[in-house]
Amino acid sequence: MNADKRTLQKVIGSWLVVSILITLPAVAQPSFTVVPLGVKGGLQENNLSAYLVAPAGSASYICLDAGTVYSGVEKAISNKVFSVPAGEVVRNQIKAYLISHAHLDHVAGMLIGAPDDSPKSIYGLQSCLTTIQNNYFNWQAWPNFGDGGNPPALKKYQLRALVPQQETAIANTALQVQAFPLSHGKPYQSAAFLVRHGSSYLLYLGDTGADAVEQSQNLRTVWQAVQPLIKAHQLKAIFIEASYPNTQPEKQLFGHLTPALLMQEMDALGQLTGPAALRGLPVIITHLKPSPGNEALIKKQLTEANKLQLKLVFPEQGRRLEF
Repeated sequence: MNADKRTLQKVIGSWLVVSILITLPAVAQPSFTVVPLGVKGGLQENNLSAYLVAPAGSASYICLDAGTVYSGVEKAISNKVFSVPAGEVVRNQIKAYLISHAHLDHVAGMLIGAPDDSPKSIYGLQSCLTTIQNNYFNWQAWPNFGDGGNPPALKKYQLRALVPQQETAIANTALQVQAFPLSHGKPYQSAAFLVRHGSSYLLYLGDTGADAVEQSQNLRTVWQAVQPLIKAHQLKAIFIEASYPNTQPEKQLFGHLTPALLMQEMDALGQLTGPAALRGLPVIITHLKPSPGNEALIKKQLTEANKLQLKLVFPEQGRRLEF
């Protein structure tokens, strides 16, 4: 009798375990690993815009903008993100650079590190690549590490122009990218990169002004492109800048966003997706200008204006994120 009871208890116990496993919701596995190498929008030359991105589980990264590279990798090593020397990470694990625009705070790390880097590709819109080749890789500002321009071209970097909204495979990675032009204070151009791995996406926006301020439809074009991905839960995160607090005069924005303007753009996106679709969507805040008091005020204003219940993320240099 006791043996029968024990057998019955085992059967019931096994059934309960199976039942619980069946009814528990599946835990979503991350699609991307992100390592911020630099998160500020100026002043601190060792912490300028640069974000490593790789498919989860991969060590083949792209670098979205490259204001700070080597110092950011060293910071990541100190946080135990990487277990090899910084030079090895830069040479072997960064497979390509994707540059939104050629302002120094987005390219300085790549330029300074070029002599010790390995051959790889630089992707961007044609206007950005032309500036890099002609204004930096010209044997006057810096040796010509590009593949054109003033001879001799050292050809360490292959400059690969992206056609707007046309998906392109990124060499030596499992990632694809689409580029979208942005307005960074007329007439200057920046870019957004929609990065894909499989059926999962990340959206990274370089410096940008709001459509209303820039008298542009560039951001709306981006929002229209990603709205079906948000509805299908395929867009894992949006990286977007908030450079100045709301008190910054419009004429002194220089093609940047404030918390109020960022949330205005999120409202525009929410009108396309339905506000509920944005609830909990990770929005990584980039390019904060580190003037005294700015950062705390920007964070406060963003948090208070977050009526859409976005998951606001304020990245830290060298600390890994997963999406």
